[in-house]
Amino acid sequence: MAERPQLQGENSARREGESMFMSGRRIRRGLSRAVVAAALLAGAVGCGGDGDDPAKAAREQSVAPERLCGGAAVSAGAGKALKAITGSSRFEASAEKSTVAHAAEEVVGIVSGRIPEPVGNKGDVCRIYTPVGTPGYELRVTWRLSNEATGADTKPPSGFTRLEIGEWAAAAHDEAYVRFICRSQKLPGSVQNPAYVEMDVERMGMPKEPEGDVEALKRAYATVAHSVSLAMAKQLGCEGDGGLEAQPSPDPA
Repeated sequence: MAERPQLQGENSARREGESMFMSGRRIRRGLSRAVVAAALLAGAVGCGGDGDDPAKAAREQSVAPERLCGGAAVSAGAGKALKAITGSSRFEASAEKSTVAHAAEEVVGIVSGRIPEPVGNKGDVCRIYTPVGTPGYELRVTWRLSNEATGADTKPPSGFTRLEIGEWAAAAHDEAYVRFICRSQKLPGSVQNPAYVEMDVERMGMPKEPEGDVEALKRAYATVAHSVSLAMAKQLGCEGDGGLEAQPSPDPA
């Protein structure tokens, strides 16, 4: 993820804990794919086409993009954008709690004080994986909470283009983020002092050179980030959907 100003409430110990936790998830995920790959090889060598086919099973269990992350996060347009990014129109089903609704509950809990400090002011929404047996893509969708507006002189990180979406948005060939203002009865005090919610969509793994048209990829990532942002704004009950339009604007700011 591109570097952005540190938000209030973060500390190094928590960041280290999050890093260890997420690294463990990535390791387990890698082992899972390695096991399936080994099974595919064993099946091809030892069975001559007979027996179980893990890749076929993965395809059969895959879901349409509109069912990802709880079923309300990915619009039809964002589904097309995911295909432009990954080349796939089917994806592994999201985990039970990997939803926008669950993430919104965390945001409400933090603002209302029901969730203790160690949780911090950011978290995961969901991961998006292409099915086993297809080119591997992993996209991470996260949220981040602040009580401060983006500075008027803030510049986008290197490689990013600022976009006219929400309070602030920017996109690169492998990541996009959208910040929006939220005044909601669900967030105590936000009517007078609004919360600023940032949603980020990022390709995981080692940095790679752009695969395709850079500007088209930026638009695709921005479309997905806008979709999950709008879903979060609606889930939080933000006034005027947080200033987000029904469709994203790909125009540079």
